[in-house]
Formats: sequence, structure tokens, C-alpha cells
Amino acid sequence: MERTLRRLAVEAGAAIMEVYARPDLGTRAKADDSPVTEADLAADRIIVAGLEAAYPDIPVVTEERAESHVAATGAHFLVDPLDGTKEFVQRRGDFTVNIALIEGGVPVAGVVYAPAVRRLFRTAAGGGAVEETGAFARDVEGPTRPIAVARADNAALRVVASKSHRDAATDAWIARYAVADFKSAGSSLKFCLVASGEADLYPRLGPTMEWDTAAGEAVLRAAGGEVVVFESRAPMRYGRADRRNPFFIAHAPDVTLKG
Repeated sequence: MERTLRRLAVEAGAAIMEVYARPDLGTRAKADDSPVTEADLAADRIIVAGLEAAYPDIPVVTEERAESHVAATGAHFLVDPLDGTKEFVQRRGDFTVNIALIEGGVPVAGVVYAPAVRRLFRTAAGGGAVEETGAFARDVEGPTRPIAVARADNAALRVVASKSHRDAATDAWIARYAVADFKSAGSSLKFCLVASGEADLYPRLGPTMEWDTAAGEAVLRAAGGEVVVFESRAPMRYGRADRRNPFFIAHAPDVTLKG
């Protein structure tokens, strides 16, 4: 399955970059006033068609198809064909293609592809997580390296937070920690920076949807990290009827979480 998810993410990324190269991105507002572009819709068509052809018995829940936004207790795919549309519209590179498989309310496989910055992270079929480099060809995988969370130093934590959605509450919570380095990043790349050992802690005290986080969480979990609900510290669960996430914290296991 991982190879199929990877291929579809690469195909979708190529379609996104074709639109990204145009002067007009075809941007319009959705019903909730969030932006959608021709790239979102083109990537969505590629991914949904590919998943339905390869796995006709597994439902696909995707951001761009409101009719798919229903509760699910069984296996299903969660897709954000273009996560970080604001970064895309503003022509910042850290937008991603997110595809995840959910089983038992947990993301068990996933791929996060950032075509503009040429980074691809995914779960590995035999366990663990990898980052791929190379040409990102449709049918030929490039070289991969295993990734894993770092041993966190609680006296010198490396924190990553949202580029477009950080607020005062998030900054106040981060201020409780001894922070040695702080990064801002868009989209689900924040999960991948923790997964690859480039950061230790990613808090999100703001609204997100399940398709925003599932693929990144799959990669982070496979790399040895954790994602917990902010209030309860319980593991995140997927398949809600409204598809809204609670506030959460993604982190390396050695991070001592504060209240």
C-alpha cells in the first residue's frame, strides 16, 4: 500500500506544481471562506481516482468533497490533496499532499509530500518511517533513509509551530519550556520535522481537521513519536462525524509535557 500512496502523492504533487507555475492560481473562496485553487481540485481528482481504483472497498474521506465528511468506524482513507493552501497562494513552499489510511481510529500508513521544497516522508511497509530523496518519479522510488525522533533535551528543546495560525495562547504555552530553537513551518511538515529529529515539540492550540493531521501523525508515530490531545493527554482518535480535531501536542517521547 505504501507504494501506491507514494505514487499518488507524487502524481498529485506534479499537478500542483503545474498550477503553481502559472500567474493565475485559479483561487476562489469555499463556503467557509477558506481558499481553494485549481491545484487543490486537480490533486483531489488524481488521488481519489487512484485510491478508488486500487482499493475499491475502502472509503475515501477528502477535504474537497463535503459528501465524504461522515463518521467512520472502519478502515478509510483521509486525504488533504493540498494542505497549506494559504502557503500555496502566497507562494511559500511548505505546502503538502497528505494521504493516510485509518484503521481502528488510528493512522497506520501515510505519506506527506512537499513538492515545492522536494521533501517526501512516508511510513515504510516493514515498519518505521523514511524520507525519500531524488527525482520523485511517478513509478521509480528514489533513495530513502530511515528517520526517527531525536532524544529530546528538556533544557534545550527545539519547537516548531504553525506559520499561518500561531496565536498568543500557543506562544504562552511554549514559553513554559526551555526553548533552544524555534521554527515556523506550514502544513503537515511540522509533524515530519519532529519525525525526522529536526524538532522535538509541535503544539497546536487551534482548529484543525482530521485530513490536516492524519498523514503527518502516521509518519510521526512510525518514527517513534506521539500525538496526544492537549487537555487529556490521551491519544488522538480519528473518524468523528464532524472531522474536527481537538487541540493537540505532537512530540518526541522524551519531552516532559507541562500542564
